[in-house]
Amino acid sequence: MVRLRVSSAAALVVAVLLGMAACTEPAPEPVRLEIATGSRTGVYYVFGQAYAEIINRELPHVHAEARVTTASAENVELVGGGQMQLGFTQADILPTTGNQVRAVARVYDDLLHLVVRADGPVRRLADLRGRTVSVGAPGSGTAITANRLLDVADLGGDRVKISQLGLDASAEALGKGQVDAFFFSGGPPVKAVEQLIDAMPIRLIELGEWTEPLRVRYSEVYVSRDIPFSVYGLDPISTVADPNYLVVSENMPDDLVYELTRLLMQYRDELGVAHPAAGRLNPQSAIATAPLPLHPGAARYYQSIKP
Repeated sequence: MVRLRVSSAAALVVAVLLGMAACTEPAPEPVRLEIATGSRTGVYYVFGQAYAEIINRELPHVHAEARVTTASAENVELVGGGQMQLGFTQADILPTTGNQVRAVARVYDDLLHLVVRADGPVRRLADLRGRTVSVGAPGSGTAITANRLLDVADLGGDRVKISQLGLDASAEALGKGQVDAFFFSGGPPVKAVEQLIDAMPIRLIELGEWTEPLRVRYSEVYVSRDIPFSVYGLDPISTVADPNYLVVSENMPDDLVYELTRLLMQYRDELGVAHPAAGRLNPQSAIATAPLPLHPGAARYYQSIKP
C-alpha cells in the first residue's frame, strides 16, 4: 500500500513537471497577413480593415492588418512579390502585370468618379482640354483607367495638364484650386468625396458614353454603372465601372485560402456595415474573376457550397 502511494505521488509530480515543461514552450508564431489596400479614405482600406478584424477574431492563429498603398498596380506587385499576402486590385490592370497572384473573389465594381467644382467650367469630359487634372497616384488602378479614358477621348498627350496625386491629395488640390478636376475609381460612396461635398459644392461628370470605346480599345471588363442621387445627393450620372478582386499569392496554402474565402462570404453582411460596396458580395458573382484564375483554395470553398 505504501509503495502504491509513493508511485501515485511520483506520477503526480511527473505530470506536474510535464505540464510545467509544456507551459514553458514558446507559443507558435501567428501567421501574419498584410492586406494591401489603398488610401485611408478609399474603399479598399475600409474594406481591408473590416476584413482584418474578422480574420483576427475568427482565426486565432492568424494576425491580419490592412496597409495603406497606392492601390491596384502596386498591390499586385506587393502580393505577387511576397511583400504582402492579400490585396485588392481592379481587373483592368491585370493584363499589364505578371501572373504571380490568384483570385479569392470578385468583390464589387469600382466606379470611375470625375469630380469637379460645381461653380467651375468643366461640365463634360471634353472640357478638360487645356486644364489641370489629377489622374491618381502612380501605381493606382485609377491612374490606369483615367489615362485610358483620356486616350480614347482624344485628350491624351499634352492636351490636358496631368497631375499624379492620390485620392486625399487630389481632393485637397481641388479645394485649393490647384487642379480643375480629379479622377478616382472606387465603390461608392467614397469617403473622400463625401467629405469634399461637406466642404464645397462639387459635381460628378457623366462618363457612361465612353464605356464602349474603352471596351473596344482596351478590355471587355469595362461596363457602365449608375451613381444615383441617393449616393451623394448629387445629380445622377452614368459612368465607367471596372470589377475589382481580392487576390493572394499563388503560393499561399490552399487550406488558409479556403478559410479566408469562407470568412469573406460568411461575414459579408458585417463587411457591408463597414462599407455598402462590401455588402454586394455574393458567391455567384465572386467566381467571375477573368482573366485571373481562382486560387485552388478559393475554388474548393465555392465548390463546397455549390447546391
